[in-house]
Amino acid sequence: MSKPRIIYAGTPDFAVPALRALLAAGANVVAVYTQPDRPAGRGRKLTASPVKQAALEAGIPVFQPPSLRNDEAQRELAALAADLMVVAAYGLLLPKVVLDMPTHGCVNLHASLLPRWRGAAPIQRAIECGDTETGITLMQMDVGLDTGNMLAKSACPITPHDTAQDLHDRLAEMGAALLMQHLPVLLTGALTGEVQDDALVSYAKKLDKAEALLDWSRPASELARRVMAFNPWPVAETRWKGETLRIWRAHAIDRAIDQAIDGEDETPGRVLATHRDGVDIATGAGILRIQQLQRPGGKPLLAVDFLNSHPMLGDVLGDTQSDRCGGSSAVEDID
Repeated sequence: MSKPRIIYAGTPDFAVPALRALLAAGANVVAVYTQPDRPAGRGRKLTASPVKQAALEAGIPVFQPPSLRNDEAQRELAALAADLMVVAAYGLLLPKVVLDMPTHGCVNLHASLLPRWRGAAPIQRAIECGDTETGITLMQMDVGLDTGNMLAKSACPITPHDTAQDLHDRLAEMGAALLMQHLPVLLTGALTGEVQDDALVSYAKKLDKAEALLDWSRPASELARRVMAFNPWPVAETRWKGETLRIWRAHAIDRAIDQAIDGEDETPGRVLATHRDGVDIATGAGILRIQQLQRPGGKPLLAVDFLNSHPMLGDVLGDTQSDRCGGSSAVEDID
């Protein structure tokens, strides 16, 4: 009897561990679908997705249609006669005709505990919102946005030290493990799903570069979550002496503002202290301690290394700082 035929669809790094787990287990992956090559880097050279690179290394045929809504792409997929399609961060919508093609349908690995955080940026929004737990949901796909029945879940904590990248890497491996745990039953079509409770739905909207600029009038706890959620993209930033500083890591500290500096000790954005542990900034409520930051054209540095050549004590960060220094108020692009 021939092995069940599996199509795998994914694009970014997040989708690579599950593909590799399937291949390591000897699953019959007959094709990989991924988005078309995109320009990347300063040279804007066309670059294959991480999933495409992994598939080519394994000798798996790769398909890259810009859409699955046209007849040609659908005929091509139907000809593969798949028993199951596994999807992880593919980035293209699957119309109903495609969802119905595999014998046992299409399943998706989603980086949240559905129905919380449906949508494009579940990892970042979970951190930004202060969730203490997230995870992976294996779901049966339907025509809605992450609305299908939940087949299995795996949970993990979110700590104050987790960046979006940290959590991304952990969840990618968890997704691979969850898929392999349930694959035998998936291939029989016997795994029963649980309907999502619409009353518990929240949506993780796509990240926007405009969100990166920090508002120092906000509480330190909120700013810390944004810094960690926006690492590695779009990276939190602030104005300082006419330029844009990127802030890669920070946390709120439980300490009262107890030291006046030039009579403006509580001005949001004021640098209250600089030391080996970081740069302490006054906010609308509490203190944010910056641990890693970056100047335009430079590399991300630990605060202690940054301070060796860039003293900051007493400075005020934020949009108004550029006016005091005679700089432009526009936000620079450090990409």
